[in-house]
Amino acid sequence: MNFSKLQGERLSKRIMQLRDCSRREAEQYIEAGFVRVDGVVVEEPQFRVAAQSVTVDAHASLLNLQSVTLILNKPSGWTDGLDTHAPVRSKAPSKDARSLLTPAQRSKNDRSGVRLLKSHFNKLDANVPLEYEASGLLAFTQDFRVQRKLMEDMAFIEQELMIDVQGEVLPDALRPIERAQRDERLRLPDFKISVGSANPERSKLRLAVKGSQLGLAVYLCELAGLKILALRRIRLGRVSLGDLEEGAWRYLAEGERF
Repeated sequence: MNFSKLQGERLSKRIMQLRDCSRREAEQYIEAGFVRVDGVVVEEPQFRVAAQSVTVDAHASLLNLQSVTLILNKPSGWTDGLDTHAPVRSKAPSKDARSLLTPAQRSKNDRSGVRLLKSHFNKLDANVPLEYEASGLLAFTQDFRVQRKLMEDMAFIEQELMIDVQGEVLPDALRPIERAQRDERLRLPDFKISVGSANPERSKLRLAVKGSQLGLAVYLCELAGLKILALRRIRLGRVSLGDLEEGAWRYLAEGERF
């Protein structure tokens, strides 16, 4: 069906007549996927109809419209959708993580059971930055409760990062970091850092810290003379990246909380 060529009145106007409701309510019914034109779900209020059959789901209700939160696994070298953290020296156009929030990029491992709607990609707020060079968990939300949580309580929300560094790192190698942590003049945030695994080629460090703390991982590794190969945020509060593929997104599942 070629929707663009259809003539007639706006679908939202037809729904106003069918449901005896306001224009905004009609638009909400449509955007929520409750409306079908000739048996096909149409989510655009501006869609035009003439003689087509227009129906509204018998169980349609505006009482429990769902505001969604999307969890994205940002690739390294992409901006975080908040501000541009790309190096000033880079002349290449930056790639914005928001451009990955499309139906095609939904993770095959998304087990939320949420029915995808076009409206889920509208009015998505984000407040927790992530370094341009880092990959990992980003949150985009329509839910004012999640937005408020990430804004007002971020200083108390723990994030966990995996830091891949070059060479084998033994526990003693972290002593410069431990001394800096005890130095009150540096005013470093409370954090925990440990060696997860190590071999002659590559070691993995685990860093847990409350707040966004941009640049902390790089600073700590510089103190210990460690070269970072990769940096990835794997957890934000109680929400984990899990098996989410790089560059893909999933819905925050019912019951998940930051």
